Amino acid sequence: MVIKEKIEWVNIDNLQLDPRNPRLGRHFIAKNPSQAEVLHRMKDWTLDELAVSFLESGFWTQEALVITSEKSGRSKKDVVVEGNRRLAALKLLDQAAQGEAVPQKWKTLVKGVGKPKLKKLTSVPCVRADSRKEVQAYLGFRHVSGIKEWDPAEKAEFIAHLVDDEKLTYEQVMRRIGSKTPTVRQNYIAYRLLIQMETEVSGISIEHVEGRFSVLYLSLRTPGTQKYLKIDVQANPRDAHRPVPKSKLPKLASFARWLFGDDDNKPVLPESRDIDAFGRILESDKAVEYMERTERPSFHAAYRLAGGDEPEVIRHLDRAADEVEEALRTVHRHKKSPRVRESSERLGQDVSRLLDTFPKLKAEIFSEAE
Repeated sequence: MVIKEKIEWVNIDNLQLDPRNPRLGRHFIAKNPSQAEVLHRMKDWTLDELAVSFLESGFWTQEALVITSEKSGRSKKDVVVEGNRRLAALKLLDQAAQGEAVPQKWKTLVKGVGKPKLKKLTSVPCVRADSRKEVQAYLGFRHVSGIKEWDPAEKAEFIAHLVDDEKLTYEQVMRRIGSKTPTVRQNYIAYRLLIQMETEVSGISIEHVEGRFSVLYLSLRTPGTQKYLKIDVQANPRDAHRPVPKSKLPKLASFARWLFGDDDNKPVLPESRDIDAFGRILESDKAVEYMERTERPSFHAAYRLAGGDEPEVIRHLDRAADEVEEALRTVHRHKKSPRVRESSERLGQDVSRLLDTFPKLKAEIFSEAE
């Protein structure tokens, strides 16, 4: 059986926080942190809210931690692979009860709480898995597709782990975590693009990119990004491992700076909702040339060069034509009105300037009038 059905009650001193928890961040995990360092890292994860619930209602058996036995040094330890926030909250409550050095809010939480209630929270229900690998389907559903989602970068990192380390196909990952194959593929490629930025391009704040990972993810759906970086969004895992060809790495540096900014420049992209417009800019050779030669390019200037304002121009012209057609219905009744004549003169001058933009059209119109 992959995950045991029987519930074990385990003392929290015998349980380890997961040093490979995706929420800790890739760079922190790479340092092989100690248990004290992991707990310190988790202190800002609103653990006190959980602690209040535990003190009021106890620890619900339905919220049993999922644990597995893993080698730690020369021995094996029970590591919590699901429920780390719950365990961290319990450990901080216990440390506060023991008079250890913890933030004041934890000392306040346990003040006046009876020892029997605190003692009861040192033993928690757990279900055991044969290995971390056996829990991945559950973790994928719960944190990638389910109700307690990880951040976008954490989801993508988990998917990349299944593809790169477990050698699963996109379809197998899809079935394991309950997602869709295109979503899995796009997450994987976006994550590999992040790693390529980190390892092959200098001057990029990877932490900043990770913090706005959803922007990177969404950019991949635009034909402009695919064209500019020469990314195949249908690539299999082997070909997508390095999504941007070596020849396009200088463009990847520019792309990252425009999308996320750097120490000296703000992002060119105003808002994440403008990502499709940004993609249109990258489709235009004229707009790209402007972006690449300008030290601090303007998003709106680039968008105009890409023809992005065409729909807006059409709306203005259509609205003006509609208004003129409406005025023509009754304007003949007001031929002697100085104000009507003044407005008609202004309109005539504007129309003349507009037609100067289209000489052939102007000639055709006046030819027909004759």
